[in-house]
Amino acid sequence: MNIDGTLDEAYERLHRTGPEFEGWLSNHGPMAVESMVRRGHARQVHRWLDLYLRRLDDRPRGTSPLTADGWRTALGDPRRLGDWLEFFEREVVEQPWRAVLETWWPRLLPGIAAGATHGVIRTGHAVHTLLDHEDAPRLTELGQALGYWAARWQPVPFTASSAPSSGTADPASALDGVPRVPDQSAGINHRLDQLTDLTSWPTALAALQPAADAEQARQLLADLTAAAGVRYLPNAHGNPVMLVHAVTAPMAVLRTLPALPGTQWVMSLHAAWAASAAVTAAYTPAAPAPRDSLPAAPESVDSAESADEVFALAVRHQDEHVIKLADTCVDVHRRTGHPDALAAVIRAAELIDEL
Repeated sequence: MNIDGTLDEAYERLHRTGPEFEGWLSNHGPMAVESMVRRGHARQVHRWLDLYLRRLDDRPRGTSPLTADGWRTALGDPRRLGDWLEFFEREVVEQPWRAVLETWWPRLLPGIAAGATHGVIRTGHAVHTLLDHEDAPRLTELGQALGYWAARWQPVPFTASSAPSSGTADPASALDGVPRVPDQSAGINHRLDQLTDLTSWPTALAALQPAADAEQARQLLADLTAAAGVRYLPNAHGNPVMLVHAVTAPMAVLRTLPALPGTQWVMSLHAAWAASAAVTAAYTPAAPAPRDSLPAAPESVDSAESADEVFALAVRHQDEHVIKLADTCVDVHRRTGHPDALAAVIRAAELIDEL
């Protein structure tokens, strides 16, 4: 079977499952298989899925159909998850998918924290594959991604009034200036709620330099993704799973930009920055790990071979977070040449239990 066929078969298997399992954990299957196929590991996909599908729940059913005029009251209501899935699956069939995305991106973007940022991450993977090839399973995947995002829609505190517009910091410096939430003993919602009372949070959120136009927004978004990827290496011990999303959320937005009008790129940067900064605030440890305790990137004359080696390591490890991080960090390394982007994946594989 060809590569496109492998991905579409994997999507069809996954679309019988829900976007969440065990209460609220996000289904990473569509994101992981898309990464594996695109990176040349299609042969491992179905074997990986055989294991992963055992953990998942059935797809939820809708209870009351949503309409194009009545969606606002259901936004952010996880009890309407089945209704949102059905709504968006209709939308992407009845309209061109780019038109659906252009309409809904500005509506969903303020709630970028949805599902611990998994709504936007899954959407980014779906868009990435649709830009390569359009067919029914991929359209369904976009519909499910948007539906999940809408049902779990959740803003980052202060983003409505304090979008970065006057800062001077580059992305790496801005991330370094993000404060930690004081109580890191519970889940992400408890941690994000603390940002409201954290007096230094609005200032940190406004620290990133603004984008003058769409192209500068794209450049800053790429720089933000790279900075978060490199920063993962010494800070992963704060929470090796959750800090992955400080990296993969901005990458998801970056990969979506080509499908969006340029007028939406600056707002996309601001939302991605807020998401990455919020996850950083929620899970960064009190101190980074000593440099001499951290792994180094593979040594190879050919940097592409090093990147391939690291992604293959992630596939062998099998954990979905390691695979997603590797997918992003390989792109960061290709763009910047920074060895810590690849070392970050090795660090994740050390700290996260294998599937």
